[in-house]
Amino acid sequence: MHDHIIHNLDAECPPIGGFCRTHELNILLLSALYAVSQVLSRSLAFKESLRDVLRVLHDEAGLARGMISVVDPETGNLNIHTIYNPDGPDSDDGQYGPGEGIIGLVLEKPRTIKLIRVADEPRFLNRQKVYDPELPFIAVPIKVGGNLQGVLAVQPENEEDGLLEERAQFVEMVANLIGQSLRLSLEVAQEKSTLLEERDLLRRTVRHQFGFDSMVGRSAVMRRVFDQARMVAKWNTTVLIRGETGTGKELIANAIHYNSPRARNALVKLNCAALPENLLESELFGHERGAFTGAVESRKGRFEQAHGGTLFLDEIGEVSSAFQAKMLRILQEGEFERVGGSKTIKVDVRIIAATHRDLETAVDMGDFREDLFYRLNVMPLFLPPLRERIEDIPEIARHLLTKIGNDQKRKLSLTDMAKRRLANHQWPGNVRELENCLERAAVLSEDGNIDVDLIRFPSARERPAPRPPRPGMAATPQDNYPRAAVNPVFSPNSEVDIDDPNLSEKERVIAALEQAGWVQAKAARILGMTPRQIAYRIQTLNIEVRQF
Repeated sequence: MHDHIIHNLDAECPPIGGFCRTHELNILLLSALYAVSQVLSRSLAFKESLRDVLRVLHDEAGLARGMISVVDPETGNLNIHTIYNPDGPDSDDGQYGPGEGIIGLVLEKPRTIKLIRVADEPRFLNRQKVYDPELPFIAVPIKVGGNLQGVLAVQPENEEDGLLEERAQFVEMVANLIGQSLRLSLEVAQEKSTLLEERDLLRRTVRHQFGFDSMVGRSAVMRRVFDQARMVAKWNTTVLIRGETGTGKELIANAIHYNSPRARNALVKLNCAALPENLLESELFGHERGAFTGAVESRKGRFEQAHGGTLFLDEIGEVSSAFQAKMLRILQEGEFERVGGSKTIKVDVRIIAATHRDLETAVDMGDFREDLFYRLNVMPLFLPPLRERIEDIPEIARHLLTKIGNDQKRKLSLTDMAKRRLANHQWPGNVRELENCLERAAVLSEDGNIDVDLIRFPSARERPAPRPPRPGMAATPQDNYPRAAVNPVFSPNSEVDIDDPNLSEKERVIAALEQAGWVQAKAARILGMTPRQIAYRIQTLNIEVRQF
């Protein structure tokens, strides 16, 4: 490239004397060529870069009224892409077909066109009213891999001075640089398009996987939960998912996020019970470098990672009272400081929390802040235990067997006797226990058919003892769940001993309500509870309140 310009210089410059016009032009064009290469290497925003290229040609090379047209892959015509004309209109609307005008000639037969006076060419159209008919004109094809992709057209600012050939060669160099940049831009655009297609496919897959329609459970109580979750998913409302361990609280959180307007952003999860308090603060809020031993660099916390998306805080009832105050501030104000930092960071995060604890009792005992409870309990969702939706067990079992069968690469099935045995169990571990039971049975089945003898439950000796509540924390409904229960039928005239050890918690609450004439405050006194506690029991146990 440079050798060509130097060759012209040696041929035309006299051996004695000052700089000739060719020498001066070549220096000018070399400087402009360097500026063009800088522009094209600076950004992949192709349209903005091309306009800057035309500006450089105008300001530094004396080549005005630059226009770049690109080939439309659908029609094969040339569409005007960019015009730079600081002295007049620069509309980029227009199209040229093969052989149509000077630009169309290049499309018809890709070659450089040099005109000493553009008005002398009868095919000159000047549709955009940009070019001066009395001045020279240069049009050069832009090629990528030997294929025509566009046309670069410019007009020298002055009348022909005998250097039109040198200017045309320079424009060819610029067109070559544009072609290389266009090739890179097309490759990047193709990769971006592929990534976007993969992203959209993954989003559709995730939305289907976590969609409400794909969730298992056709009982009335679960349909009600799905309906509530579907409605709240549309808004940024804080959700508190409540239910025993193993009832599927995380699945509901997934469904809410991936069916919400925030689905394009991250769903970040954290089990609050899995970390000690000092690590929990760093994990949620992040830390600055040197904030503590081992903090060798700054780190974003879960709140920052979830900016624009959703943060799922599982086992929120396990955090200490001191940490609850820190949680309250970010829920109220949406701002916090990293550990060891002083800069206030604001985030836009939707909170979905979950707990198996009786938070009402914890509030009454002073173990859970009342203001934090009300901040979290904007939209409560109560997931019933599996023993209260026995009719869902066959469908859940079928779903789990499909999942287990995919892992084992074989088809699994249940006999009718096995299904009846599953339906008669109380499932203190809920769906998680059911999945473990089925996986154990699948391992023991040689042919994939699971009969009743393979459905085995831990004996009383093997079953872990009920977990005592933490000091100062209220027991959970699961902690107090009786292993066997009778299902008496209550009527307004029946008198049931609420201290009967064979009664389940639901039966005790219904019995107390019957004795109190369905006055909740009176029933609470019978059971030794507060009104808030019995209201919580009525909701979590799905008791239909009678109206008199």
